[in-house]
Amino acid sequence: MIFREATRQDLPAVLALLADEDTVLDPASLVVGEAHERAFAAIGADPRNEMLVLTDGPSRTGEAAEADEVVLGCLQLTYIPGLGRDGQERALVEAVRIRADRRGSGLGAELMRLATERARARGCGLVQLTSSKRRTAAHRFYERLGFARSHEGFKLHLEP
Repeated sequence: MIFREATRQDLPAVLALLADEDTVLDPASLVVGEAHERAFAAIGADPRNEMLVLTDGPSRTGEAAEADEVVLGCLQLTYIPGLGRDGQERALVEAVRIRADRRGSGLGAELMRLATERARARGCGLVQLTSSKRRTAAHRFYERLGFARSHEGFKLHLEP
């Protein structure tokens, strides 16, 4: 397994993971829109944001190897400065997904472990996330990893 920052080449696979968490979608069947391109570029350009992927690893070395990798999971880490917790940054974890056909194999736990290590190495004092109330299996997963239900979350959708 390889844990690394996502490249533009990974974008269709990441979108496939985010589009349907219960089915394995062919990344080639998805349209990568201009808004996706802008968002991906903005994440890559922002030192406080990382889109990370877990892949099955290359069968060869070099640039051609990345084309052979299968993206098995993804997440976005955003580092947030704050005055609380003695001024320590916190890491916000978003868009956590593991391919539907690979769930239950420990990949999700490994992805979260690697992300938590990355946040700790950066000096973060807290890793936080939100999860849709309907994702009860994900809630059990996060609790098994040691995450505690500490807050009630609220969202306000803004229409353009």
